[in-house]
Amino acid sequence: MSANDPLRYPQQQNDLLLYRLFRIHATARPLVVRMCERDYGITRREWLVLSCLADVEGVQSSELAQRAMLDRARTSRAITRLSDKGLVRREPKPSDRREVHVYLTDEGRRVYREVFPRIAAIQRDLLAPFSEAECRQFSELIARLQASASRLNPAGAGPAPLED
Repeated sequence: MSANDPLRYPQQQNDLLLYRLFRIHATARPLVVRMCERDYGITRREWLVLSCLADVEGVQSSELAQRAMLDRARTSRAITRLSDKGLVRREPKPSDRREVHVYLTDEGRRVYREVFPRIAAIQRDLLAPFSEAECRQFSELIARLQASASRLNPAGAGPAPLED
């Protein structure tokens, strides 16, 4: 490895991997945010909670917060707003009314089925410069990068909640 490799030996902010990934995210995210807000009246955080819930309905808000990488308070507020909009419902567990599970409503499922393909299309557009082989390799590299980040994270700390 050469010290001339800016990815391994960053010399300035633009060489930092996390900064470069952040810039990609910050550049592409407004496409999703505008579409969600304009066409569906939901925020990006509400979309995140809705999409996580589509993967695992019937979870408690604490598990949903962990999956969405949000703190519990933000998750709870998003669930309340989504409930007010008729997109999710809370159901107490019959044997313990203090334990509440969250589900998508039919309208929530409809919104998810409409939004997800539009976000997937944005992703396809973002990856358009790459061949299929490059996309497969990129996906494998991202998985390895995630595994490396998970190893670097202190045991039991879990991922930090997403912030604004």
